[in-house]
Amino acid sequence: MSDKKLHRALKNRHIQLIALGGAVGTGLFLGTGSAIFLAGPSVLVGYALVGFLAFLIMRQLGEMMSEEPQAGSFSYFAYKYWGDFAGFLAGWNYWILYVMVSISELTAVAAYMQFWFPELSTWISALIFFVVVNLINFSTVKVFGEVEFWFSIIKITAIIAMILFGLYILFINTSLVPDATIENLWKAPLGAEDKSGFFANGAYGLIIAIPIIMFSFGGLELVGIAAAEADEPKKTIPKATNQVLFRILVFYIGTIAVLLSLHHWSNLTKESSPFTLIFTDIGFRHVAGILNFVILTAALSVFNSGVYATSRMLFGLSYQGNAPKIFSKLNIRAVPTAAMGLTALLTFAVVPLNYFLPHWNEAFKQAMSIVVAALVINWAMISLAHLFFRKAKDKSGAKTIFPAILYPFGNYLCLAFVIFVLVIMATPDFGMIHAVLAVPVWIFFMYLLYIVLKNKNR
Repeated sequence: MSDKKLHRALKNRHIQLIALGGAVGTGLFLGTGSAIFLAGPSVLVGYALVGFLAFLIMRQLGEMMSEEPQAGSFSYFAYKYWGDFAGFLAGWNYWILYVMVSISELTAVAAYMQFWFPELSTWISALIFFVVVNLINFSTVKVFGEVEFWFSIIKITAIIAMILFGLYILFINTSLVPDATIENLWKAPLGAEDKSGFFANGAYGLIIAIPIIMFSFGGLELVGIAAAEADEPKKTIPKATNQVLFRILVFYIGTIAVLLSLHHWSNLTKESSPFTLIFTDIGFRHVAGILNFVILTAALSVFNSGVYATSRMLFGLSYQGNAPKIFSKLNIRAVPTAAMGLTALLTFAVVPLNYFLPHWNEAFKQAMSIVVAALVINWAMISLAHLFFRKAKDKSGAKTIFPAILYPFGNYLCLAFVIFVLVIMATPDFGMIHAVLAVPVWIFFMYLLYIVLKNKNR
C-alpha cells in the first residue's frame, strides 16, 4: 500500500460547485419530461417533497463528513460504525451505480452530438469524450475541480437565464408569447378540458412520478466523496450542504414553474427534453442549439463526476479491506490510478454498445431502472449509517459541529420514503418490478462476494 495521501486541493468554490453539479444534471434537463407527463403541474409538489427528503439525507451525510472527512464517504461510516458488510455493500453499490450512470451519460453525450453532426456515429463521440474526461481525471484532483467548476457555471448561467427570460415574457413583454400565463399551471387549453387543474392527473399521477423525480436528485451525495480532498472540510461541507435546499427550490421548482407557465404541460412528451421542446414550440428555435450545448455540458459534468466518485469510492473500499489493496495505491499526483483504471475498463463498454446497438433506447431505459433501485439502497445506507454514527457519538458524549436536523425522526422518515419508492416501482403502471426484485438479489450477491473476499483474506 502506498503511504501517499489524497491531496486536499479542492477549494471552497470547487466544493460549492461540485455540490451544485451533483444536483443539476440530465435529471433536470431531460428527466423532468417524463415526470411532467405523469404528474402534470403537480410535479412541482413532487420536487419539493423529494427535495426536502434529499436535504435531510444531505444533512445526515454532512454531519458525518464534517466530523471525519475520510475517503469512501458514507461507506466509511457504515464500515466504522455499523459493520464490515455494511461498508462493503454501501461502497460497492455506489461504485456500480456510478459506473452505470457514467455509461448512460456518455451515451447521452453521443446522442446530443448528433444535433450538430447527424452523420457522426455515436460510438465515435462516446470514444472521444471517454478519452478526454478520463485524461482530465488522471491528471490531478485540482484539474477535476476546475473542470467541474466551469461545467457547473455553464449550467447555472443557462438556468438563471431561462428563468429570467421566462419571467420577462410572463410579466413584462407578454406579446412575445401570447399564450404564456401562470394560469397554464391549473387551466386547460381549449379543447382539452381533461387537462385542467393543478393535479390534472390526480394524486396517483404525482405518486407514480416520484421515482423519476428521485432519480433527478441522484448525485447530491457527491459532496461527501469530495470531502476527503477539500482543503477546509469542516467549513466548506456544512456550507455546501445547507445551500442544497435553496438550489433545489430555485433550479428545479423555479425553472419548471416558469417553463410550464410559458407553455401548457399537455403539449409535452415524455421522451423529449421540455426545455428544448418548449422554446422551439413558442418560436425561439435558435435557442435550441444553445440548450443542446447546455444539456451536453450537463451530461459531461455527470460523467466527469462519475469518474471521480467511482475512483475515490474504490480507493476508500481498499483502505477498509473491502477491495484489493492495489486500489489504494496513488501515483505521484495523488490520483488512485488503479481504481480509475478498473472503472475506465468497465465504462469503456459504452463504446462497443453504441457501435453494435446504436438504437438500444428501450433496453437502456430498463437498465436505468436498476440505477434508481441502487440509488434507493444508497439513500437508505446513508440514513442507517448516520443512526449508528449518532448512537456512537451520543454514547461517548461527543458533540458534533454540524448536527443533522430532525434526528432521529428524519432518518426514519427517509427510510420510510425509500420503501415507499420501491412500492411505487413495483406497481404495474410504473413497470419496474424487475428492478425492485433485483434489490434483495443484489444484496445477497454482494454478501456472497463479501464472504468470498473475507475468506480469501484469511
